Amino acid sequence: MHENLHVIDHPLVQHKLSLMRKKSTSTHNFRTLIREVGTLLAYEVTKDLPLIYQEIETPLMKMDAPFLEGKKLCLVSILRAGNGLLDGFMDLVPSARVGHIGLYRDPETLVAVEYYMKLPDLINQRLVLALDPMLATGHSSAAAVTRLKENGAENIRFVSLLSAPEGIEYFSKAHPDVPIYTAAVDEKLNEHAYILPGLGDAGDRIFGTK
Repeated sequence: MHENLHVIDHPLVQHKLSLMRKKSTSTHNFRTLIREVGTLLAYEVTKDLPLIYQEIETPLMKMDAPFLEGKKLCLVSILRAGNGLLDGFMDLVPSARVGHIGLYRDPETLVAVEYYMKLPDLINQRLVLALDPMLATGHSSAAAVTRLKENGAENIRFVSLLSAPEGIEYFSKAHPDVPIYTAAVDEKLNEHAYILPGLGDAGDRIFGTK
């Protein structure tokens, strides 16, 4: 077990993930479930955010009340499947800034190729949560985090639904300073670099494509 790996084993997360794994789960239900799981993951990933205290007035009296400290969070969806998690995170943190990185995996070399990137400003002053449901080979995820660092991000956390041991190993070597938050570590990758037992292609199941 890698020291920077955090497995979120909350019963609600595990239950909803099991429903998502089922081949019979419809596109509509899968989309709803990944959004719900995204909100639950967001709650866990952000539980240690720093707070400051400011005086407010309740209907009864004044008090020092806790508020989030610093710049607003930055959520970065690794396209396209990351958008499924993004909606759930935004439900919990609607004021967060949002970025997108578009990558696809070359089917021959399995190397990540970038085709789009748009990030918020002052990213060096924000906690950045990189969202991608599947940490398979780790190549695309590591490449996305490399691009975030090249654009100034200094405080990054990577969030996925499922992770393969191979992907965890690759990502951890590439970015030992970036913690991984995942709902499950599955058995292995197959010859096509799909996670087993997995849940299929997350993007296809979110958007109803093949």
